[in-house]
Amino acid sequence: MAVTQLFTFEDFPAVVSGLWLPGGDGTAKILVAVLVAGEVLALPFLLSLKTSRLFRVVSMLLGWGVAIAWTVLTVWENLTIGFISSSGILGATVPLPVGWWGVFFSLALGVLVAWASWGMWPLPKKKSKK
Repeated sequence: MAVTQLFTFEDFPAVVSGLWLPGGDGTAKILVAVLVAGEVLALPFLLSLKTSRLFRVVSMLLGWGVAIAWTVLTVWENLTIGFISSSGILGATVPLPVGWWGVFFSLALGVLVAWASWGMWPLPKKKSKK
């Protein structure tokens, strides 16, 4: 997602502006910057890169935040907007229509982040007393 969003990043705020979010273009530009930065900074955890524990936790939390943000955005699209040309999931590069499939895709993204978090928990496990 981050690659396609960054490929035509200059057009991505216009796609998000079409979602009629409260705050208009300013909110769209801030949201685009935060989403793409969150997606990129979530990669070190998802790719199991060797980083500090603090950064791995932050990276994991950013992965959760991106999944939650896309779920909220796709639900917003389906409940408030009749028809727009692109849902924004793949940026302005690949225009995907709005639909409930986007909500299910975002929820599946959340499940995958949960699965990755479960399997690669960045903090040391507590040892039980015997």
